[in-house]
Amino acid sequence: MDAGRATTGEGLRFAFGTLTVIPVRVARWDRAAAGRGMGCAPVVGLAVGAVAGLAGAALLMLGAGPLLAAVAAVAVPAALTRGLHLDGLADVADGLGSGRPADEALRIMKQSDIGPFGVLTLVLVLLAQVAALAELYGAGWPLGAAGALVAAVAARVALTLGARAGVPAARPDGLGAVVAGAVPVRTALLVAALAVVAVGVVDWRYGVAVVAASCAAEGLVRRCRARFGGVTGDVFGAAAESAATVALLALTLALG
Repeated sequence: MDAGRATTGEGLRFAFGTLTVIPVRVARWDRAAAGRGMGCAPVVGLAVGAVAGLAGAALLMLGAGPLLAAVAAVAVPAALTRGLHLDGLADVADGLGSGRPADEALRIMKQSDIGPFGVLTLVLVLLAQVAALAELYGAGWPLGAAGALVAAVAARVALTLGARAGVPAARPDGLGAVVAGAVPVRTALLVAALAVVAVGVVDWRYGVAVVAASCAAEGLVRRCRARFGGVTGDVFGAAAESAATVALLALTLALG
């Protein structure tokens, strides 16, 4: 295996192979591929968001109401990611809510069960996402589909920024340790800026939503760094779900 720089193709395979259920063979599993892969994460968001948005739009066109369309648009990303981001959100909520020292909080996050903080956080976040998308789909399927796509892109921008250099891993093992600090700061900022411009060209409020989502995810990452000493795979999942939720809320307030 070449230990040099990873190609864009290797990065895309890493991104789709680790962030979705799409059967992609990950050709390389090293820091170079991880860095390129996390830099390509918004592309994964574009694909996931497009499928989610169209699923909701299809139900709306078939005669379903905005609420059912919204549920479909929320369910698709969960299915395409094996629910890992939602699981990470619940685990981080339990870890932060435990009030325990860092090592004990990390142990709580690794447990397979979900505690009360995690359950409550999952319920509130999913309700917020469904409610926001229902309002957007209620204004027409193009707006609902666009909302699902922007939220998915914003979620993956959060992953790119969270994997930038200087953000340490809280554990020496796991996916978090592989990708933490793997993306050069300049690359992470450039990818985020390109994502904001790309969606902002369609409507400037989409760009604002991605910026707001990125700020919220950054706040969570900073909190986790202070609390756990670094980031984990769960923290990345929590950051993605937080970003998606804030993006949807921002779009609902701006466009609704």
